[in-house]
Parts: sequence; structure tokens; C-alpha cells
Amino acid sequence: MEIIKKAIIKIIGDPNERKIRDYMPIVERINGLEAEVEKLTDAELQGKTLEFRNRLEKGELLESILAEAFAVVREASKRTLKMRHFDVQLIGGMVLNDGKIAEMKTGEGKTLVATLAAYLNALAGKVYIVTVNDYLARRDHEWMGKIYHYLGLRTGLTIANQSIEEKKEAYEADIIYGTNNEFGFDYLRDNLSRNIEDYSQKDLNFAIVDEVDSILIDEARTPLIISGPIKDSTSKYKKVAVQTRKLEKEKHFSLDEKHKNIVLTEEGISELERLLNIKEIYSIKNMDYAHMAVQSLKAMYLFKRDVDYVIKDGEIMIVDEFTGRILEGRRYSDGLHQAIEAIENVEIKDESQTLASITFQNYFRMFDKLSGMTGTAITEEAEFGKIYNLEVVQVPTHRVMIRKDNADVIYKTKMEKYKAIVREIKERYKVGQPVLVGTISIEISELLSTLLTREGIPHSVLNAKYHDKEAEIVSKAGQAKTVTIATNMAGRGTDIVLGSGVTEVGGLHIIGS
Repeated sequence: MEIIKKAIIKIIGDPNERKIRDYMPIVERINGLEAEVEKLTDAELQGKTLEFRNRLEKGELLESILAEAFAVVREASKRTLKMRHFDVQLIGGMVLNDGKIAEMKTGEGKTLVATLAAYLNALAGKVYIVTVNDYLARRDHEWMGKIYHYLGLRTGLTIANQSIEEKKEAYEADIIYGTNNEFGFDYLRDNLSRNIEDYSQKDLNFAIVDEVDSILIDEARTPLIISGPIKDSTSKYKKVAVQTRKLEKEKHFSLDEKHKNIVLTEEGISELERLLNIKEIYSIKNMDYAHMAVQSLKAMYLFKRDVDYVIKDGEIMIVDEFTGRILEGRRYSDGLHQAIEAIENVEIKDESQTLASITFQNYFRMFDKLSGMTGTAITEEAEFGKIYNLEVVQVPTHRVMIRKDNADVIYKTKMEKYKAIVREIKERYKVGQPVLVGTISIEISELLSTLLTREGIPHSVLNAKYHDKEAEIVSKAGQAKTVTIATNMAGRGTDIVLGSGVTEVGGLHIIGS
């Protein structure tokens, strides 16, 4: 297949290169306006926003003012942030404005790229800028907000635990920052509201999704759920949990780890009836006991502490399998959360029922225009096209790429792999090179931490247990002789600044486990 692809490119040319060439005349036009825009006073530059809006109201299209608007944003960025958009960043901005996905390598400045398309589209309607965590939403709102505020636009930030008034104020802004979770939950809360006047989200005009592959592909089918309590006796869960501990795997029940399911055997049903002192556990009268028993067995055998959930302040907190973050306020449905609480011997709270639910896939497909940014989109290009009708454009780098991507190394056992990782870290640590190790779960991050402690290597651990220290840990990850062990919560979209002398010893060394 790869040979055929190369042959086609040789005959008709690289389609991605053609797309980039199509943008170049507009880039030249924007560059041609730079000297003229530089001469404007602050008041004249800021007055451009009102001028653009008046022209749009008179019937001009966004595309007709794109070059001028991009030149204005570039100059505003120079005056407020001392940052000038490179030509490739202008291309990235045009890709976003076209409702496509801009694939840009790490460090190419995607955050700054978004300001171009966001400003242009905010002249005509609301713009949502979607990030993967609250830290990035806050950072970008404050950081990039300086450009928008200078140009007379309002920005908003939607985060958890805001009042209805705070939410409505955030959404009244021209450009709203928030996480995919928060935007989705705000939509659900709006739809549970009795009065349309209380709605926060009234205009799903344009969304720019950062780390678009993570949100629209990896987490696409993840349901956002708002639940309400069901008044029920939770004492049964403890009673059932105590007895189900006595059941034997294979003899009394079978496990389906792939689909996270438990099936009681005939012998298991009889044993459960004996242990609970009830007859016909699957009768209408006793059906809840059978359900609780299955959920208790799932809690014991299919859901792992420090992998699927953590215990924090006496509560079971779900860990997002994709980001490694705690899902605040989320509870497993169908009695599973109560079963885990019973197994872990913490306070059992009332069972809940689903009041509203939506997946990220369905939510983001409702926007009039959708675009995204990431460093890794081309591998999912077909899926983006089929599900979201989104085209991927690979934006060239500003400078030649010098990062070295080594081949994968495979070991027979997990412990051999972890020991090899520790050896690699020791070698890098000796020469002063900072090391970032990515892991897939809290459990593995803490295992590596234990192994490093035994070797006397100082390090930081960043996972859902220590997420409140994220900004501090990440900001120091590029310093000499710094070792950081992290779940995948830490990486997406966060800049790691290299310390002095680090480039000479090879830069930041990243190990994926």
C-alpha cells in the first residue's frame, strides 16, 4: 500500500504540498501589509476591530478581510506578547479558518496559531477554544487573552463549580476557553434547564479543538453523564460485598476482562443464595441482590485501585483512562460505584440515575464550523474525514527538525522493561540530561518511582494523585538532572522549557513505557 501511495505521489505530486502552495499567495499578501500595519497607532490598530465588523455587516465575507485581520493580529501580538507569527503559523491559522485540522510538530506554537482564526471568526460569532485540561484553559485565557483584549474583544473562561451567573458571563464573551469536558457538561446543564433564558451556550458557531486527536478520536465515544440520586438502601451493598468475597473464580463465576463483565455459574448462584440466605436470587423480589453481587465482583476483579480509580479524602474518584486525570463529580452508574465503595470500605453514597448524556463526538458535530490542532493527526486522517468531514493539512516546520526519534525496544517481560528504563534514566541522570517518562497508569508510575528511589535517583511523580502540583512539576521538567515520571495527563499541550546547559547534553530525553 505504501509503495502504491509513493508511486501516486511521484506521478501527480504530493497533495499536501499543493495545499500549502495554495496558501502562499495569501501569506505574501499578509507580509506585504506588515509595514503598513506597523505604522498604525495603538488607537488606529484597535479601531480595526470595529471597522472589520462594520464591513461584515455590510455583506463582506470573512475570507475577504482575512489577510488584513491576520496582519492586525500579528501586530497586536508583537505589541502585547513580543511574539511575531511566522509564515508557517499564518498557514496554520488559515487551515483552522477553513474548518480543517492543522497538524503541527511539537513546539511550533499552536497556541499562537489559534489566535489568528479565533480573532477572525469572533468578528462574526462566538468562538470556543477547547483544551484538554483546566491548567491549559486558564493559561491560554490569560496569556492569549492579552491579544484579544488589546483588540477590543472579550474573553471568557468556563471551569468547574461556577455559578449560573458566572457561566452566563463567560459565554457572553466573544472567545470562550474551556476543556472538552466542561463545554460538554455546560451543554447538558443547559438542556436540563426549564427556561431558555438560563442557557449559557446559545451559539455553537465555531470551535477550535486543541489536541484534536485525543478529544475527537481517543475520547470520542466517552459519554458525559449528569446523574441524580435514587433513594435506596445502601446497607445492602456492604452485606453483599462481604459475601461475594467468598465466591471462587471459575467455580462460581467467569470473567470477561475485555468487556468488563461477570457471569455467575449455576454453582455460583446456589452458593450466593446460601450465603445471603435467600431463595431464588433472580426472582423479582431478590433481583437487586443478584445485580449487586455481579457489580461487587466487577469491583473486585475488573476495576483496579490506582488504575481505574483512586481514593481521595475517603471518596472513590474515577481516573480518566485517556488523560490520567481525576474526573471530578463523576460516578460509575448502575450501582458499580456503590459496589466499589463497599469493597474499599468507604462511605457508600446513594445510587444515581442518568438525567442527561452526550458523547464528545455528537457534541462537537453540532458546531457550524469545527477545526483542530495537534502534532499527530495524519494517522487518523481517514477517521476524521469519515466521522467529522475534517481534512488534515500538515503544516511545515519553521526550522529544520533536529529531534531524534529512536526505534522502539521490546522486552520479554514488563519487569525487564522497567529495569531497562531505570538503567537508561541512571545513565542520562549522570550526565545531567533531564528525563521525562510517560506511563499508562498511576500504578506503573508509582512502580517506577519505587525502583528509582531504590537507586537513589531524585525524581517527581505526576499523576492523578498529585495533579494539583502539575504546573510546578512540568515547569521544572526541562532543568538539568531532573527526572519526571508521569501518566499521560501531563503532556498534552504543556510547554517544557529547557534549562541552561541542557542542549549540550542532548536536550530533554523522553521515554515512553
